[in-house]
Amino acid sequence: MPPPNEKLAIALEALRGPQATGRVAIRSKDLTRTVRELLLKHGFLQEVIKGWYIPARPGAGPGESTAWYTSFWDFCRDYLTERFGSEWALTPEQSLVLQAGNTSVPTQLLVRARGAHNQVTNFIHGTSLFEGAHTLPDPDDAVQLNGLRLFKPEAALIAAQPSFFENYPTEARTILSTQRDASALLARLLSGGHTVIAGRLAGAFRNIGRDREAEDILAGMRAADYNAREADPFKDQVPRAPYRRDASPYVQRIRLLWQKMREDIPGRFPAPPAKINDVDAYMRQVDEIYVTDAYHSLSIEGYQVSTDLIEQVRSGPWNPERDKADWDLENALAARGYWLAFQAVKGGVRRVLNGENPGEVADRDHGAWYRELFAPKVTAGILKPENLAGYRNAAVYLRGSRHVPLNADAVRDAMPAFFDLLTEETDPAVRVVMGHFIYVYIHPYMDGNGRTGRFLMNVMMAAAGYPWTVIPVQSRGPYMAALEAASVEQNIVPFAEFLASHIGRPVPAAG
Repeated sequence: MPPPNEKLAIALEALRGPQATGRVAIRSKDLTRTVRELLLKHGFLQEVIKGWYIPARPGAGPGESTAWYTSFWDFCRDYLTERFGSEWALTPEQSLVLQAGNTSVPTQLLVRARGAHNQVTNFIHGTSLFEGAHTLPDPDDAVQLNGLRLFKPEAALIAAQPSFFENYPTEARTILSTQRDASALLARLLSGGHTVIAGRLAGAFRNIGRDREAEDILAGMRAADYNAREADPFKDQVPRAPYRRDASPYVQRIRLLWQKMREDIPGRFPAPPAKINDVDAYMRQVDEIYVTDAYHSLSIEGYQVSTDLIEQVRSGPWNPERDKADWDLENALAARGYWLAFQAVKGGVRRVLNGENPGEVADRDHGAWYRELFAPKVTAGILKPENLAGYRNAAVYLRGSRHVPLNADAVRDAMPAFFDLLTEETDPAVRVVMGHFIYVYIHPYMDGNGRTGRFLMNVMMAAAGYPWTVIPVQSRGPYMAALEAASVEQNIVPFAEFLASHIGRPVPAAG
């Protein structure tokens, strides 16, 4: 009989079989009972529903949701394909949400399928799937996104319930904004004689400032003797902004989130102090808070650091190979990188205090902050220099979060749009809150996003006249919860109030 470690190795090799085909949903029949039970025991499998599993990381602990949230969409794709073949699609509303760039894990996924039983299937971590026996999209109105079967945006906008515009205003506006003109929608409206829907879509276009498309729909319906009455389906009105043609839903989504959320921020921050005239005095205060800031920022990210370690790696001379017996190398390299990045950030702080546009400073400097954070790992031979070249080129997931950051291609579209918004923003509090939030929402790098996001926040704080603000590790829970509310529920108020409450607040001493 093979020893225990050999048994586990054999079981893991068996798991690689279904994974090699790109499948995430593992069925009972894919593995023998002995193999399945061994993998479950050691934490390499997690049961989703009876007879269906996902790969997991051992040691994650009970209640850990990361494996499920990162697997959710692929699991649903595999599960639905196994049950219904090609005869299924997400609902028009869910299709629009995904195509608008919102890939957050829903509490309940709504699916149409031929042969469905109008029933709920409960998954883990409070999520579920509802399958309804409703009409599937015609072949010409169907599209696939990462294997998920969806309605095309034009077909989905016509098939969606009116409540979609109330429940998902950002997603609805994003999709409408990506329409080059009204022709594709108008053709479908005319062929189906959809007068009520035509009036709703005309009102929706008018709401986002696309008057031409609204008029084209109404005129087209009148020309065919249809009496379409315009009706705005949105509950809320947003300030009209100049429409910019951009096919990327991610760019449109970032702009709309900014436009919507910024309205909820003014008045939640304390009034900034008088204009900072003594730049050198402000910079001395930044230097004085460095150890405290490094300790808390690194601790939030899970590093085990102390004031002694932080002091040693900044004072030098320090050699990672020589000193690794004294300090855990991973923590020491992170602390050294934080010191190097902090010096780069200080240069940006000084420039904004001298009157430079903080958005332009952050745009120009944020890549240097990231490179400095991880430069010690390059020196130590752990990373290659090319690993620090530009934004990430792979997917990234957030532990325990239902928010799934933008895909790698979308990052390259979204970041320039983000910095345009930051540069053009005139409200100091909005720059602080939205600067930090949208940066980590996009998550431009594989690692270091939280640290560089807080650097960016403090550059905006300095530009507004606020002191350098430390988020203590003791506040990590509410900090992450506020970011989650903004990312998943589009509610920026908890995050704005969280940051405002920490301005000038005494910080617990570093350990």
